[in-house]
Amino acid sequence: MYAFVNITLPEHRLNTGDIAPDEAYCLSLLEKTGICVVPGSGFGQHPGTLHFRTTFLPPKEAILELVQQLENFHREYTSN
Repeated sequence: MYAFVNITLPEHRLNTGDIAPDEAYCLSLLEKTGICVVPGSGFGQHPGTLHFRTTFLPPKEAILELVQQLENFHREYTSN
């Protein structure tokens, strides 16, 4: 029911002040796309890794659209 998706962020996205980098990523994802995921830092991820938790319950067509939105967001987020 859940997928834990690993993410890799460039150095400039790792310095996020008072919140964990994966939390900043998830908040930005929500603000930009409306996609709500949970930061992996809330689940005791291994040091030096980043991920988020999501579900894969929607129909296949919805998942395919979601993955495309995630890809577009990630490309933009990591390039800025």
